[in-house]
Amino acid sequence: MESIKEIRTHIDSVQQTLKITNAMYLISSSKLRKARRQLADAQPYFEKITQTISDILHRTSGVDHAYFDNRPGHPHKVGYIVITGDKGLAGAYNHNVLKLVEEEMAKVEDPILFLIGQSGRNYFQHKGCNIDGEFMYTAQDPTVYRAREIGDTFIDLFRRGHLDEVYVVYTEMVTPMQMEPKMVKLLPLDPDAFPWHPRKGSRRQQVTYVPSPEHVLNHIVPAYLKGLLFGTLVESFCSEQNARMNAMDTATDNARSLLKELSLHYNRARQSAITQEITEIVGGAQTGDDDWEDDWEDAEP
Repeated sequence: MESIKEIRTHIDSVQQTLKITNAMYLISSSKLRKARRQLADAQPYFEKITQTISDILHRTSGVDHAYFDNRPGHPHKVGYIVITGDKGLAGAYNHNVLKLVEEEMAKVEDPILFLIGQSGRNYFQHKGCNIDGEFMYTAQDPTVYRAREIGDTFIDLFRRGHLDEVYVVYTEMVTPMQMEPKMVKLLPLDPDAFPWHPRKGSRRQQVTYVPSPEHVLNHIVPAYLKGLLFGTLVESFCSEQNARMNAMDTATDNARSLLKELSLHYNRARQSAITQEITEIVGGAQTGDDDWEDDWEDAEP
């Protein structure tokens, strides 16, 4: 059994850990609310762009555009944008994304990786995979400006023929307790992904795009792609913070349970020590009385 001093040291250590896990829970909760608010503010703009693309595809037949080019018969070069976290302590968040990426990479010959997040970078570097690009410090601070920079990079690679297909692998927060890794196609775009729904209260009228539908798409499709990429970045960030919240909440509950158990052991050890001291005092007093009686008997004439 541990001594009182050892149990006290253990209790102090668990209390310090409890403070850290509770603080990390609160920090992740604050970051999650901020990211959700940021995504909600930008959502109407990107929804309007998506609706405009749907209108163009519906009203203009036979649009032949570079962003919708599947390049049949071309030897496909496939790139994967993998979004992981920069830090751990988030449960199975990073593991689930990396597992999905490896499953998809097994279906393609010579896949090219573009990594966002230190966890993915360290994992694939250790495995010796073909890493073509890294975007540092993006996972912990997803912004529209950073999404534009990354989006421009892949639009340029696609337009110049260095990549024929681009996919984004990220984590979607379905519910606060359920997070699923997902893969979405960034380029080329699929017309079926833009279903057209007639606007309520709008009259059926002829729409003309100036100077042409292709020129309009040249301007709005890059914005749509950057919005899609921004959404995946924020969704992954929210999933990471939510996973860390759940992990830290569980760790905090375990620390509290351990503190209760240690406090019980401490009280038992303290009670045992006090009982032992009282027993020693009583035993010493009895020995003293016996010695005094012997001395008294020896002193009698």
